[in-house]
Amino acid sequence: MNDQIHSDGSDHEHGALGDAEYAEFMELAAEEGFDLEEVEGAIDEAGHGPLPVLAVVGRPNVGKSTLVNRIIGRREAVVEDKPGVTRDRVTYEAEWAGRRFKVVDTGGWEQDVLGIDASVAAQAEYAIEASDAVVFVVDSTVGATDTDEAVVKLLRRASKPVVLCANKVDGQSGEADATALWSLGLGEPHPVSSLHGRGTGDLLDAVLEALPEAPAQRFGTAIGGPRRIALIGRPNVGKSSLLNKVANEDRVVVNELAGTTRDPVDELIELGGITWKFIDTAGIRRRVHLQEGADYYASLRTAAAVEKAEVAVVLIDAGESISVQDQRIITMAVEAGRAMVIAFNKWDTLDEERRYYLEREIETELAQIAWAPRVNVSAVTGRHMEKLVPAIETALASWETRVPTGRLNAFLGEIVASHPHPVRGGKQPRILFGTQAGTKPPRFVLFASGFLEHGYRRFVERRLREEFGFEGTPIHISVRVREKRGRNK
Repeated sequence: MNDQIHSDGSDHEHGALGDAEYAEFMELAAEEGFDLEEVEGAIDEAGHGPLPVLAVVGRPNVGKSTLVNRIIGRREAVVEDKPGVTRDRVTYEAEWAGRRFKVVDTGGWEQDVLGIDASVAAQAEYAIEASDAVVFVVDSTVGATDTDEAVVKLLRRASKPVVLCANKVDGQSGEADATALWSLGLGEPHPVSSLHGRGTGDLLDAVLEALPEAPAQRFGTAIGGPRRIALIGRPNVGKSSLLNKVANEDRVVVNELAGTTRDPVDELIELGGITWKFIDTAGIRRRVHLQEGADYYASLRTAAAVEKAEVAVVLIDAGESISVQDQRIITMAVEAGRAMVIAFNKWDTLDEERRYYLEREIETELAQIAWAPRVNVSAVTGRHMEKLVPAIETALASWETRVPTGRLNAFLGEIVASHPHPVRGGKQPRILFGTQAGTKPPRFVLFASGFLEHGYRRFVERRLREEFGFEGTPIHISVRVREKRGRNK
């Protein structure tokens, strides 16, 4: 199909480009009048591998979400003046001093109803597990509480680097309150007012020292480990049943009650002569009065599992309408940049009418991931389970595929000639050249003479998929526009 280079981009300083290819590309950029430093920055930005993950933990109402908003530089995490605000999205991308990383916000649900110790441990543990470093937020005006002490014990067990944030220090008078937090034994407390921004720069400097340049867990097979598959989906779609079926034994508790899996279960399973690591991410035990908290908790755990995985198998109950929750889970995997397979479970229970309406739903509700391989399975009977592994292998191969720059530019030239960008305001922007700066997932940088409309970018992505495959992987395309100035030939 296409030339494949299995690389995470770590072999070269210039994303996935080799030295000769990079030199040739920069010469082309100079001819087109681009600032070479900007071009180099664009390649480096698009060519990064998996980003290190920072977890922000602490008890309710200490200002975690306010701090997250301050770190990411925009108001995205929901903030209310009460503990327990549920959010669908828990992972954000941030940048400080030229370094990029992911932030996991662990605030957002009422803890007291389950008992403080149990709920704090449950909420913090999953975030800490998926992180490379932790910011522990404490309300300096209140001081260290028993709840804070419970989190400290968790942090010590996890052996992850910790940066202690003494929040709500709005002026010099609060500095003494912050110094009292040395008693927690986590090192220097950093006095911060996340509401006003005071001290956040120093805190982020400390965060960069704690975070590794890249995640500790490398992707791919370079270290000889099995490929990692996250089974994700809303509660009771059959994730645990599927895991038991592929393992040919009952390794996970299965119950008709949604959410009987309390802890993520990582299982080494041999399929098709290959050993895989399956990460079961079923929801938690749910109680009627804890619906919101349970949904948030399951969302946090799903995000943690997806961060650990290379490919996400999204299970959808074929017998029920595709829900908003199904779409959110899919979006989470796409935004994390994971290879993806969609598995419609309980297919054996469908009648002809339901199959007809399901096909219509797929066309409308899942149009944005038409590129994902689809398998129709039954975790109970084992129907079509043999199709799962080929679909996973296809998605992983696409996830790691790289198109050489020369071939990509020949393809882009054909697109520009046959389907030019529409004229807007008397001007017709065009793609000048491009490169694939990274893999896992494929990341492209296009350099253009003017702004490319969203519809045209979608067209380019569709043509990329038609030409080079990329079945089962999201594609990231960034566009850099040439500054208005004379060409530096």
